[in-house]
Amino acid sequence: MALNFLGNKSMDEKAEMSFLDHLDVLRKYLFRSAVAIAIGMLIAGIYNEFIIDSILLGPMHKDFISFRKLCEWGQQLGLGNSMCTSTISINMQNTNTTGQISMFFTVLFVAGLVIAFPYIFWQFWLFIRPALTKKELNKTRGVIFWVSFLFFTGILFGYFFLVPISMNFLANFSLSDKIQNIWTIESYIGTVMPFILGTGLAFQLPLVIYFLAHIGVVSTKFLRTNRKYAVLIIVIVAGIITPPEVISQIVVTLPLLLLYEISILLTRNVEKKKAKEEIKEWS
Repeated sequence: MALNFLGNKSMDEKAEMSFLDHLDVLRKYLFRSAVAIAIGMLIAGIYNEFIIDSILLGPMHKDFISFRKLCEWGQQLGLGNSMCTSTISINMQNTNTTGQISMFFTVLFVAGLVIAFPYIFWQFWLFIRPALTKKELNKTRGVIFWVSFLFFTGILFGYFFLVPISMNFLANFSLSDKIQNIWTIESYIGTVMPFILGTGLAFQLPLVIYFLAHIGVVSTKFLRTNRKYAVLIIVIVAGIITPPEVISQIVVTLPLLLLYEISILLTRNVEKKKAKEEIKEWS
């Protein structure tokens, strides 16, 4: 059955939409998303000094808020100054002729993408929404809010926790006192951006499992039975994306485990609702 994407046409006309018609509708939503990203890039360009100096390079300063909070927490836990950051031994340089300008536009694009994310997802939702039944639409109320909320929560977690801890470890790690850490701007941005965007996407886990539970792919029993494998996978992923340092691995592992447990609760809630609906249908 063809998807119904044109609200101003009759049901017969909608059903007769060809693959090219769907591509034309998709092109409209993609164009709107591109315009939104461009506007986000323009906003980021206006505040480029703040975004680059205070936000992007913020975790490279020893007085960054995350370092100060970690130091305070360490002292409150009786660990002294073991969690305090005294210095970040790193120099930044550019080795390519067009390196800085290419990184400038990369930063603008990523910033524009983040700023426009809710609108981009809304456009995606408008594209797939006509293919859903009324019952399915009722179950997906608030999806734009929750997807955006989890995305930005993940980005904030990556920026304030994962990036500072990882960069601090990498900047101060040295095989010898004779070896000086000198990073290129491409290397730094190429490391930081995946951390931030990756955590933003990783925090979508509860919604993904919620959707899979609705279509019957996963169940509460399945998630609980395979919890040990999920824990193992999460620990391995945390070990891969973080430096070989216990604190940063714990900082990444615990939220992912919490998201997994939340996913189990959401799945159980879906199963309860399905059971009630089945009872109503039989009564």
